[in-house]
Amino acid sequence: MNFREDRNVMEPLSMFSQSSLTDIILLLLIFFLLTSSFVTNFGIRVNVPRAESSVSSQAQQISVAVTPEGNFFVDGEQVDRISLSNAIRQAYQEKPGASLVVRADRDARVDDAVRAMNIGKALNMNIIMATERN
Repeated sequence: MNFREDRNVMEPLSMFSQSSLTDIILLLLIFFLLTSSFVTNFGIRVNVPRAESSVSSQAQQISVAVTPEGNFFVDGEQVDRISLSNAIRQAYQEKPGASLVVRADRDARVDDAVRAMNIGKALNMNIIMATERN
């Protein structure tokens, strides 16, 4: 049964609607913007202890991360226990007057964190223990 007359024959649309594509692109952009804000600056995953107050320093810093396994990372590069002193000394020569930020995991041995702090103290550096704010 044909209810239309032959003169009212409708042709398919030849124009492509981009509104749905624009919506998808916008949603992907929002997704990537939101997830990129969750990315931390440090590549070494360390659960630092919590503290009631925190101090943020804008000066030059040398970051030493201590993992629960006893690995050391100086400014993101893995260093073994023997060459930790040389790595911190070399980083301090590149950034004179920098503070030493110790980012020790809460499950790391205290001896490992103290080792990094002693090296910083021998170089007369300001030592900062990184914590998370409650």
